[in-house]
Amino acid sequence: MSRRQAVHKKRPAAFPSILGVAAIIFGLDQVSKFLILKHIPLGSSWDYLPGLARIFKLTFITNSGAAFGMFPQMGMALMGIAAVVVVAITLFYHHLPIDNILVRISLGLQLGGAMGNLSDRIIHGYVVDFIDIGFWPIFNIADVSIVFGVSILAYILWNEDNDLSNENPADERRSTSLKKGATEP
Repeated sequence: MSRRQAVHKKRPAAFPSILGVAAIIFGLDQVSKFLILKHIPLGSSWDYLPGLARIFKLTFITNSGAAFGMFPQMGMALMGIAAVVVVAITLFYHHLPIDNILVRISLGLQLGGAMGNLSDRIIHGYVVDFIDIGFWPIFNIADVSIVFGVSILAYILWNEDNDLSNENPADERRSTSLKKGATEP
């Protein structure tokens, strides 16, 4: 079996794990937003633990902008961007080093978060935000998922790039010459 055949044989197993993580995130996001819409009036808060209300409570707000309330006038553009992200992850995941489980998890986190906020925009015309930690703009599970997913992927790609740039060119030449049949000095 050629290397290319081996790579393509492994690839299908990666996509279900990406979809599995995405489905879990999407489900958690949508269930939490459904409960917020059903039980907390717009603009109101619920202090589950009143002693911690200054640092954590649930506050229902709507967000027509990006994560954490940024760019509020760009709702339609953000809907398009989210759709492109969903399609891009679905079509191009195989160009990333998906043999690493963290890459698959990061793509699943991004896909699930993008689908969660995209479905809100399609259904409601805005995103439901509710996690209020006091010192930060109010956000939701999809936002956290996207940020964690992008952070994990950036960390992996950064380290992979650093590993490649830290290789010693002399070692690489020696390795290449050994492959050609030369003996080591």
